[in-house]
Amino acid sequence: MSYRTLQYILGAVVAAIGVAMIPAAIVAGIYQEWADMVEILVAALVTILIGGVAWKYGRQAQLTTREGFAIVGLAWIAVVLFGTLPYIATSTLDGITNAIFESAAGFTTTGASVIAEPESIGHGVVFWRATSQWLGGMGIIVLSIAILPLLGVGGVELARAESPGPRPDRLTPRFKETAKRLWFIYVAFTAVEALLLWVGDMSLFEAIAHSFTTLSTGGFSTTSESLGGFSAYAQWVVIVFMLLAGMSFALHYRGLRNPVEYTRDSELKIYAAVIGAASVITAIGIWGGGIGRTVRDAVFTVVSLVTTTGYATADFNQWPGALAIMVVGLMFVGGMAGSTAGSVKTYRIGVLTRASLADIRKVIHPRGVFPVRLGGQKVPDSIVQSVQAFFLFYMFIFMTGTFVFGVFSSAIGPDLDFVSAASAVASALGNVGPGLGALGPTETYLEVTALGKWLLAGLMIAGRLEIFPIVLLFTRELWRR
Repeated sequence: MSYRTLQYILGAVVAAIGVAMIPAAIVAGIYQEWADMVEILVAALVTILIGGVAWKYGRQAQLTTREGFAIVGLAWIAVVLFGTLPYIATSTLDGITNAIFESAAGFTTTGASVIAEPESIGHGVVFWRATSQWLGGMGIIVLSIAILPLLGVGGVELARAESPGPRPDRLTPRFKETAKRLWFIYVAFTAVEALLLWVGDMSLFEAIAHSFTTLSTGGFSTTSESLGGFSAYAQWVVIVFMLLAGMSFALHYRGLRNPVEYTRDSELKIYAAVIGAASVITAIGIWGGGIGRTVRDAVFTVVSLVTTTGYATADFNQWPGALAIMVVGLMFVGGMAGSTAGSVKTYRIGVLTRASLADIRKVIHPRGVFPVRLGGQKVPDSIVQSVQAFFLFYMFIFMTGTFVFGVFSSAIGPDLDFVSAASAVASALGNVGPGLGALGPTETYLEVTALGKWLLAGLMIAGRLEIFPIVLLFTRELWRR
């Protein structure tokens, strides 16, 4: 393990985050929020200085697999820590705990917030919230498509993004070219959505902020009403771009060149089937108040949950109990591998389902051979085992997290019921945002205990990085020289 190499890369990442704070300062200046502008600039300069010094005195070298895992986990922790500075400098949030929670929710694109009324804080800070989610969304695409496959893990390796074999292509042989093309698609989608929202009932500022937090499947809004405060047109535009953001960006790269690619993708069919079925069930369950509103609320809520965006147009806390169960269930689905969405991912759901059916058939026919197939192709046994191991870890962390979060809440803070605690943990681990009960879509996480917020922030980061890179940070083997 070369610590100077880690220092070199982490320094570059931190410096880049500092540079990304400057547009938020400019926005504050545009709205004549001079104090916020100066304070955000100070936060940016401090971040750039610390990152620049670490980068300058580090050492550039080829990363080993162990160093790669360490960088993945440490980089996300570093950006969350330095991402707190604009909140602290502007006194937007009280205490380091709330700042850490908001920063973690931003960069992990979770969307859970401790800010009850975003419209009451400065435009520069609101823009920084949106920027942190936009950067986090792009970061996870590059991570999952171009970096994690090199380390032997990640959703796109499981989904075999480009090739029919078990190993993925990275769109292009060179990492820089891959990242450049992914950035181009991401920026283009963001710009198109911002334009469409702007011609509706949003201001330019609102349109840009919401396009940032839609394409990243983040869910931070500029108002306490989320998307419920905007027109039906704006809500449908957001639905379309949430759907696009929940799809694999590697698939977008191929599909924009050859639209037939969309019809061939087996994971896209699972993704569409889950959203379609859940939308129909939800619409039937909440029927009333006009067909247009009912269908829109049903589709919007389902797409927001499956893509782990976390926007809301309706308070699903008020829905029938059976739908509440489905709401929690959708938090465990997630979008496609290689998207900005979090949670388990639809490819894994498909593999788990097919593997379970194969096991059932094996019980009936003990001597039979029943390979797991998805989209007509055999899924290698190593990938099936990897998916099953990931899901086992995911559920173990969910159950343990629910227990610990419940203990924290009942021992030193407001006693949360089981539904509130479990949904909050599922939401944090899946990077969704809102939960149920006391932490529903119309509430914030402000009243959660300090220990509870630290736990949820950790779960957000673990879920965003698909668990293993964070778990490995706590193993002795990773840090041996």
